[in-house]
Amino acid sequence: MSFDELLKEMQGQKSIQEEPGFVSLDELCNDSFMSKYSNFATFEEFLVKGNFQVRTREDIQNIPDELFDRHIARETKFPDWESMLDTATKEHAGK
Repeated sequence: MSFDELLKEMQGQKSIQEEPGFVSLDELCNDSFMSKYSNFATFEEFLVKGNFQVRTREDIQNIPDELFDRHIARETKFPDWESMLDTATKEHAGK
């Protein structure tokens, strides 16, 4: 399974019909967003740099907040995951 397929499955994109209005994480943290706010071209590169093993939806939810926030603070222009996700959501909504 490719990383893109994994992200889609992990984020429930395969069941969009069940959740209209759901925006997947790969849409929010797309390549343009990652290039603008980090030193990475993709969200996948960002995860790999942090040594995060993400194969399922639960994997990303199980990353300790403190560990993920530290990685985000070091590698992006955001202080934590909540700020990064909030900005990504606002930018996506503005499209």
